[in-house]
Amino acid sequence: MAKARLCEKHLCPKQPILKWLTRKGDLVNRGILSRRPLNLLKMLYEQGKPATTYTLETKQNELAEKLKISRQALNVHLRKLRDLGYIRTGRGFIDVTEEGLKALGVSVIPAFIFIKVSPLKREKAYKRVMEFPIQRFFRVAGDMDAVLVVEREKLEETLRNLAFVDGVQDTKSYITIQVIK
Repeated sequence: MAKARLCEKHLCPKQPILKWLTRKGDLVNRGILSRRPLNLLKMLYEQGKPATTYTLETKQNELAEKLKISRQALNVHLRKLRDLGYIRTGRGFIDVTEEGLKALGVSVIPAFIFIKVSPLKREKAYKRVMEFPIQRFFRVAGDMDAVLVVEREKLEETLRNLAFVDGVQDTKSYITIQVIK
């Protein structure tokens, strides 16, 4: 597949737009985005790196109230955390970055649990599993029915909980030892 090169100054295509831009029903055809913003979004995606963040969608005054401190005091603390690279802030949200997670002792390298569930009990089992301390939950096709992504520190707890979920027939767990890409 040929890549479109972008003119740095104007983010305009130097070559024909990629095939993905012209698929029927895409963002351009539906009028949601024009080609330039879509090209920018794709470039940011391709040049970016995957990262683990936890996002809290809240206003700073609400957060200050919860902490029982003034908004000005909260801003001092947020600025320090931001300067250390532990958080990113924006209008109505605060992201805890990978560096922030490391500072908290939370592993950013996950563990994976594959589960096999009885077809007749799948719906109830999935609802129960949603209550566990999991990062992501995927339903998959194949020998297993679902994949759970959990923090390594929560693997044992999650496996213990799964043992008591009606309908879970089998589990297989895998611990990540290194991020390659």
